[in-house]
Amino acid sequence: MNGKIPIRMGDGELVSMAPEEVKADILAGTREAAENAGIPELTADEQEILFDIMAEPSRAVSVMPGEEVIVTDDGCSMSFYSGQDSGGVGVSMSRQQSILTYERACAADTTSMGHSDYSFKPVKPIINNEMNEYYTISQTTTAPFLYGAQPNMGLYFQPDGPHRNPADLLPLGKIKEAQEVQEAAAFQLREDLVFVGRRLNSIGCEGLNLDTAGSAGDADLRAALEAIGDLREKAPDMPIILGGSGEFVLGMHGEITFKGEQLAGMYPHHQARVAEVAGASIFGVAVGTNTNESVAWNTARTVTFVKEAVAAVDIPVHVNVGMGVGGVPMMEAPPIDSVTRASKSLVQIGKADGL
Repeated sequence: MNGKIPIRMGDGELVSMAPEEVKADILAGTREAAENAGIPELTADEQEILFDIMAEPSRAVSVMPGEEVIVTDDGCSMSFYSGQDSGGVGVSMSRQQSILTYERACAADTTSMGHSDYSFKPVKPIINNEMNEYYTISQTTTAPFLYGAQPNMGLYFQPDGPHRNPADLLPLGKIKEAQEVQEAAAFQLREDLVFVGRRLNSIGCEGLNLDTAGSAGDADLRAALEAIGDLREKAPDMPIILGGSGEFVLGMHGEITFKGEQLAGMYPHHQARVAEVAGASIFGVAVGTNTNESVAWNTARTVTFVKEAVAAVDIPVHVNVGMGVGGVPMMEAPPIDSVTRASKSLVQIGKADGL
């Protein structure tokens, strides 16, 4: 490679870069995050550690013994039976078989299940079936067994739901009407999250994962935060993970607040704080991958956000590391070289509590 370092781009392409180019990308990535979120850049020493991780000659890298962290998941067992077009292997297995294989063959720290749509709205009408299957599988698992789904407020808008779609109203200049339908949808979403959470808690749910909260904007995130508060009263002992959907909250409504704080535009350290205030047990930082930049740039940017989020709260922070988030290339089956480098960086430099 003539002294150059093999490294991935954000779309997964394998390229070679000179050491100076990798270091320049690391500096540019951390600077971009720091300027946008108003937080400190990685120190010179941290940037050097990150460079060493990127330049390690091994295909896969790891932290030192004793520095390992817990790994939670959002339906990883689905990969066994889902189609290859979704990054799965397409094996004819039931959910229970997949979960037990993931736990026992892959030595998973945690396991989980969820509806194939992976959203709470379609879970509500079949909650009795989901409760029955969760309870049955939980009798055979040993590792913590979570139930996961996305709040996904978009399903409450037409043509899938009862409310007018703000995406149709906003181009017409109907700002107030678009805000009102988002507020109505958020109220309904909050009720559904609490309904499903309470029912699952009644049969001993070991943890509820509100995955990709805020994907439909600030009203979506507020519904999730308020639902966590409701569940803390009705199911105080059930662990709840709140996973973010991006490095800043989309202001689709623009004026939504939680406990007096505007949600639109919140970066990970602010998101983590409101998650903690709401009563979340774990917060999952999500930082999108720029496909035009290198893994070094994307990882430096992600680590900068994560380091500040970890320092901002007392609850554990688990970073979303996967297909197009957490410094990992945007691919259905991300290469292990990038995944392990991003993971090691997030733990060693970002001080993440889990992945």
